[in-house]
Amino acid sequence: MGHGDISSSNDTAGVAVANATGLSPVCRAGLSLSTNTSNNVGAGGISRIPSPAGITDSESRQRRHHRALRAAALNPDAKNRGATVMAETIIKIDRSKSAYENEQIHNRWHPDIPMAATVKPGDDFVLECYDWTGGQIKNDDCADDIRDVDLTQVHFLSGPVAVEGAEPGDLLEVDILDIGAFQDSQWGFNGFFAKKNGGGFLTEHFPEAQKSIWDFNGMFTKSRHIPNVEFAGMIHPGLIGCLPSKEMLTEWNRREKELYDTEPNRVPGLANMPFAGTAHLGKLAGDAAKVAATEAARTVPPREHGGNCDIKDLSRGSKAYFPVYVKGAGLSVGDLHFSQGDGEITFCGAIEMAGWIHLRVNLIKDGMSEYGIRNPVFKPSTIKPRYEDYVIFEGISVDEEGKQHYLDVQVAYRQACLNAIEYLTKFGYTPAQGYALLGCAPVEGHISGVVDVPNACATLWLPTEIFDFDINPTAEGPTKKVTPGTDVPLSRDKE
Repeated sequence: MGHGDISSSNDTAGVAVANATGLSPVCRAGLSLSTNTSNNVGAGGISRIPSPAGITDSESRQRRHHRALRAAALNPDAKNRGATVMAETIIKIDRSKSAYENEQIHNRWHPDIPMAATVKPGDDFVLECYDWTGGQIKNDDCADDIRDVDLTQVHFLSGPVAVEGAEPGDLLEVDILDIGAFQDSQWGFNGFFAKKNGGGFLTEHFPEAQKSIWDFNGMFTKSRHIPNVEFAGMIHPGLIGCLPSKEMLTEWNRREKELYDTEPNRVPGLANMPFAGTAHLGKLAGDAAKVAATEAARTVPPREHGGNCDIKDLSRGSKAYFPVYVKGAGLSVGDLHFSQGDGEITFCGAIEMAGWIHLRVNLIKDGMSEYGIRNPVFKPSTIKPRYEDYVIFEGISVDEEGKQHYLDVQVAYRQACLNAIEYLTKFGYTPAQGYALLGCAPVEGHISGVVDVPNACATLWLPTEIFDFDINPTAEGPTKKVTPGTDVPLSRDKE
């Protein structure tokens, strides 16, 4: 089986520039995918020259090709890189140092966090990002770091970035022009947190810490812990949003504390309340920082401002519209994912990575009232792996114990996931390998029915082309095709 096709136009200008860089054919194919940007420049200064979808005018393509070559010729460095000038990197990180030492990084939401940088509408720029844990997880075959991770520290975000002229009530338009891993860090991780330290969607079935490592090869990834599978990544920020107002922060804390107090001893907890001990508020210092840390919101959930939405399709070429609640907007980004299945079901449920993101911002004045927007609005990218064949697993709102739930979509999706994992074991995967794969691969989750009482129906779409063997049901029955002798490393809970 192959990796699935990549939906794109046939842009000869982009391929010509790629040829000049000496990139592999797979990487060259990825250079001409974007269709909605005019200055799309990636890591290392490689220029992505987009073309409108469906263009057939060869003369127009040739003119773009000549413009690309002229731009490269005007830049002395471009002769060595085969590229135009890179957008300015306005937030930089040093992964050899703690994120707490970087004043352009924060791990809480609070309106008093000072702006780390300022841009104008129409500007494009690059932000470098730590992985969401700030480098707590290592590229090895031991899950102790997943077991022992300090989740009170997360997420480490790059920002806030002020946009000149942004006022409460505006919409901040954000184009994701490009995104990638650092050249010297071509790997990512996926993990199941122990039930006593975060848990996950299926924590009752996988209560202890486990970790898989994924290596990147251009746009593709595979894992030494989950054999016989490889797929193209849809790199995206798991977390992106603007600073809340003081009033919004107060409301967040009120309603989440109200929920938390209904079962304060629950494991995992119902909500993550403010915790000053590990708060990092960028440039905010002194008594102001101490006060803010006691009320600053944790970054774990999505909220009205955006936040930890984990939308796998928010990749290069996509666009987002964020409500603005403070002067300057205060855009922050982090939690970069190389790939993720819908739902990010293992919690540390994508292929997590450090990297960079290239953005462009604009403003729609009074956009919140003009469009009646309370939560962010997204437009997906035209760039995505295109899979033609799926095995689709259904789940209904009857749990593992046979208990009936009323139109409960979470229960239904959990059953779909469990059904898919059980199916994968018939081909030789362990349950943990199946669980990790559903969190990392570009599986689709759909709400299929919410009106037919008492059962909601949810489905999980597993692309068959990511496997190097056929997983479709046949009259002959399944055969164990998975290379034996591997599993997702597990670390037992400490006594």
